[in-house]
Amino acid sequence: MTFQTFKPNSPKPRGRDLGLPFTGRSGQYNAITDVAGIGVGYRTMIENEPRPGRARPVRTGVTAILPHMFSESPVPVYAGVHRFNGNGEMTGTHWIEDGGYFLGPVVITNTHGVGMAHHATVRWMIDRYASAYQTDDFLWIMPVIAETYDGALNDINALAVTEADVRAALDSVASGPVREGNCGGGTGMITYGFKGGTGTSSRLVDFGGRTFTVGAMVQANHGQRDWLTIGGVPVGRHMQDGTPQSQLQERGSIIVVIATDLPLMPHQLKRLARRAAIGIGRNGTPGGNNSGDIFLAFSTANARPMQHRAEPFLQVEMVNDEPLDPVYMAAVDAVEEAVVNAMLAAEDLGGTVYDRFLIRAIDHGHLCEVMRSYSRLAV
Repeated sequence: MTFQTFKPNSPKPRGRDLGLPFTGRSGQYNAITDVAGIGVGYRTMIENEPRPGRARPVRTGVTAILPHMFSESPVPVYAGVHRFNGNGEMTGTHWIEDGGYFLGPVVITNTHGVGMAHHATVRWMIDRYASAYQTDDFLWIMPVIAETYDGALNDINALAVTEADVRAALDSVASGPVREGNCGGGTGMITYGFKGGTGTSSRLVDFGGRTFTVGAMVQANHGQRDWLTIGGVPVGRHMQDGTPQSQLQERGSIIVVIATDLPLMPHQLKRLARRAAIGIGRNGTPGGNNSGDIFLAFSTANARPMQHRAEPFLQVEMVNDEPLDPVYMAAVDAVEEAVVNAMLAAEDLGGTVYDRFLIRAIDHGHLCEVMRSYSRLAV
């Protein structure tokens, strides 16, 4: 299988382009793919008319994140998870809690697409890593599948996500710049009453005389308009335009995936995952009752064979906990910016005769006016 680099599909400026006051030094792409070896792929479905026999259109998709994308065999990835508010799903987390690692991709879709995404990802892994799974090893596969709810803009009960859709996302995995906004699993998502979806960011961290990367990717579908805060400015209070979308209550969720090449062990990665709560909190959410706020952190360091093929004694590199504070800050900063980037890249969606809502994207000009009035715009 050949993986390629793709270009982003949105011409809209990102947060730093607008002069929003984010802190920290980002990587080349300001994306999770700044962590070497990580690829991202999508399958996006945006339809403006209902399918036969249905009342509403399909606007949904699948996002795939693949660590060690060039490896011809599955590579165990040390990981940690945190459930900030549990009204959602991320499969495989029980084993991550016990075993401290996962194998294969992380796939994010809508709430009713989890089962199909799980099935399709298992099949994709069997095919992708045939040398490992088509043997007598009696191996099993437990992929990580996560979701957020897109039923306000998508006919979620149409169960539109198919095995082919999931495989298309996995087969399109690429390094380089990452698409944001209305794409993949984020296609139909709403963030703080604005059109939201997929967002990403990264930070470079100097640690022990070496430079490491912390990248974050979010599927943002959470928050109420009046909660929205950017760079310490209560933006949402100044952008209450009276439209239905600005009055929507918390009905969504957010999935956060944090990746790093720093050699962290599972207990350290669980602590890193917890910091995503601070990152999303900077933008105003308290973690609403109806929100599923679930976070995964993993490290691409310490690559090794699958457990059953590894030696009885493993040698790993592990960092000291004491100097980790800058890494925690990097994760918080990257998550905060990723959420804002998701909104800035998004496009209006809905508003047809078949829709209940027209969800508008945040207006860049209005946002900059608000930020400028608080002297919080760099350009």
